Amino acid sequence: MTRKEKLVMTYLCTRCQQKRTYLVSPQEITQALSKKYILSIEEIDEIMVSLANENLIEFVVSDSKKGYFYCVNLKKNGQSYIHDVKKNRKVFGLLILRSIFLATVSFIFGLILKAIFS
Repeated sequence: MTRKEKLVMTYLCTRCQQKRTYLVSPQEITQALSKKYILSIEEIDEIMVSLANENLIEFVVSDSKKGYFYCVNLKKNGQSYIHDVKKNRKVFGLLILRSIFLATVSFIFGLILKAIFS
């Protein structure tokens, strides 16, 4: 999943809280993500299709007088997306801390062995 796809998925998860279907326009998505990236409508269409292919969302394009909207419904994987991201960050952080701890212990053990055999 690319960084832009992650940002769009995070926006959709915050927007679509429950199991209901929500209307989201591509302009709303570009406006919400304009602080980090500038996305065109075509890029958003591609991102939405790839998110649907990854079984995270279901969407249908709906035309109206004000333009077109996405009727977005989060699937089960999409509803747990934010929780999974937080869990992965926590696991990664614990892995880094464990690596630092083991490196420190091995360094101290090496110093002790050097002092004993010198």
